[in-house]
This record gives sequence, C-alpha cells and structure tokens, in this order.
Amino acid sequence: MTELIILLIVIVTALAFDFTNGFHDTGNAMATSIATGALKPKVAVALSAILNLVGAFLSVEVATTVAKGIVDLDQFDLSNAWDSHQLLLVVFAGLIGAIVWNLLTWLLGIPSSSSHALFGGLIGAAIASLGFGGVVWEGVLSKMILPALAAPVVAGLVAAIGTFAVYSITKAVADDEKNRYFRWGQIGSASLVSLAHGTNDAQKTMGVIFLSLVATGHIGTDADIPFWVKASCALAIAIGTYMGGWRVIRTLGKGLVEIDSPQGMAAETSSAAIILTSSHFGMALSTTHVATGSIMGTGIGRQGASVRWSVAGRMAVAWLITLPASAIVGIFCWWVAHGVGLISSDLVGVLVAFAILLGLSSYIFARSRRAPVDPSNVNADWNEESNSVAPAAPSTPATPTAPAVHPEQDTAPRSKNEVTK
Repeated sequence: MTELIILLIVIVTALAFDFTNGFHDTGNAMATSIATGALKPKVAVALSAILNLVGAFLSVEVATTVAKGIVDLDQFDLSNAWDSHQLLLVVFAGLIGAIVWNLLTWLLGIPSSSSHALFGGLIGAAIASLGFGGVVWEGVLSKMILPALAAPVVAGLVAAIGTFAVYSITKAVADDEKNRYFRWGQIGSASLVSLAHGTNDAQKTMGVIFLSLVATGHIGTDADIPFWVKASCALAIAIGTYMGGWRVIRTLGKGLVEIDSPQGMAAETSSAAIILTSSHFGMALSTTHVATGSIMGTGIGRQGASVRWSVAGRMAVAWLITLPASAIVGIFCWWVAHGVGLISSDLVGVLVAFAILLGLSSYIFARSRRAPVDPSNVNADWNEESNSVAPAAPSTPATPTAPAVHPEQDTAPRSKNEVTK
C-alpha cells in the first residue's frame, strides 16, 4: 500500500511537471502571433492547447528516449523491493528539480528548456542514487546534448534565410498590406508549431510515468505506453498551455526582437519543420531552443531589424545552467527523500520532499503577483532600461501646481482706496 501511495504521488508530480511544461512553452508557438496581432492572446492559447492535445497522440518515439535513454535501468534489480523504490525515488526527485527550474525561469520571463530541466533533474537524481554509472551518457550526448547545441543554430539560419527571402520577394508590396496577409499565414504556421510541440514535449512526461510504472512492476521494460498515460499527459500539457505562460510569451514576442508578421511566419515555419523532424527520429529536442533560435534568425535576416543581445545573452546563460541547476535540485531532493526515509519511512521521506516542492512553488507564484503579466499587458512596450519582463509602470501626468508666493509678498486683500493710491 505504501508503494502504491508513493507511485500516485509521483504520477501527480509528473502531471504537474507536464502542466508547467505547457504554460512555460506556450510562447514557443504563439508569442510571435500574439506580438504581431495575428491572434488575440486568449484565442492563441486556446488554439495552442487544442493542438497540443492532438499532437500528444501522434508519436511515442521521444517518450521511449526519455524512458530508456537517460537512467540506466539495468542498474536496478526490479525484482528487489529496495531497488524498485530507489528507481521511483530517482524519478520523483528528478521531477521536482524540473518543476522548480521551470517555475523560476517563468518568474524571470526566461524561455529556458523544460526538456533539459527534466533531463537535468533525472540525471542528478540518478547520480545521487547510483553514481555516474547510473546515467546512459551515450544517449544523453547523442539525443540531447548535441541536438541542443545544433537546434538553435540551424533554426536561426533557416529562419534568417526565410525572412530574407520573404522581404526580398515582397519588396514592392506596401508594409500594411504585407503584414495583413502574413497575419493569416501566421495562424497556420503557429498552429503547426503547437501540433509539433505536443508531439515532442507531452511524450517526455509519458516516458517519466512509464519509468514509474516499470519501477513498481506494473508493466515491463518492453511494454507499450498505456493509453491512459498518453491521455492524461496530453490533457495536462493542454491545460497548462491554455493557462498561458504570459511572462515567457512577453519575452519571446516583445523582448528579443521587435517582430512583424512576415518574420513571425518565417520563425514559426522554421520551428515546426525542425521540431517535427526531431520527433520522428526520437530526439528529445528543446522546442524552446528551436523557437528562440528562429526568432533571433528573423532579426538577423531582416534588414534594419535588431536583436536585443542583452536579453539573448541572459537566455543563453540560462540554457547553459539549466542541466546542472536542475540536476543539483534533483540531487538535493533525492538526499532529502532518501535520508528522511532511512530515519522514519519511505512515505514520510517522499512527503517531506513533496512539501518542499509545494513551498517553493507557492513562494515563486506569490513573487510573480508583485508584477503580473497577463493578456492585458503582454504586448506592452518593452522596457529598454531594465530589460525586465515586467512592463514599465505607466507614467502619471504631472498635476499643475499653484504659482509660488514669495514669503515677503503681501497677499492680504487691499481696499479700494489702497489700490488707488
């Protein structure tokens, strides 16, 4: 019974990660369409949510990579109750690391990779449990690290070439007319990115839940992913997408490049092509890296456009530390859950780690309410001075003041005779 309760907690935590993945990565598909006015904010996230839901059922190649390509399952004797619990603990601690990093970067409006946060958390927890031998480093390198380095570069080049071609071909068309037609095109290209996002990202949580079911003996390592796992993950990421990660949407739509509709369509088409290709080959690609690279490429490909390199640099730093930062949280949470479990019981250890997750999540959410970003201000002008995701406070007009009176000036009313004199 204890193991079943722990499994349920792990599954709930996995779906919570899937939810954060949805609202954290909505901007990958819809930020440019919202920024150019092709879609209204609420309509954009609703459309993206529906297509994420559909896309989650189209493939399971990435789920297989996550389930069998990060943690070395051969290191666990799943017929042994102790080893089974250790694998479950690895999955649980890894999820906490991913959720905390997702929420922190969302608070700062940094479009970091939810995928790499998950991988980092799992890698850290596996190292804490088994040492460095507990990680399938070959799979991590070939299907995660190398694609992560190549994806933004390739996406940026494709988007830059596409943007340059579009503006060259439509040089004779007036800007207003050009933008009007390309806004219609953006609806289709943004929809394709949302479909691709569901195909790639929802599967990562499917793989994690698959690992949990393997750990508890409910399915074998060679089994297919159950339908209820696919359906619950698809629904969780769709709900998260509909909530709208407005802080990240604002950074991608307004903070990186001031974007017009032709650029937006070029970025979205480039992103969709690369994400769908990687999903077909089972590469657990970061849709954030692809989308960000594409948006930067449109700034390079359009003459006269500019990229805010300070914002891009901050994002690059976040990308570099995502894996190690989430791994550190995963290691810490594994130590907490495992250490408390040795003193009291396994269930108490898991509950303590879960309480830490709830506490950190509540604190981050409370901080976000100090400078909220929502559909009403997501397209507000970017604050060039602070480069912060929070919109600048509206300036209040100065109130007219009465003219100053010199202290020695006689302001007493005068009689008619005094005035005559």
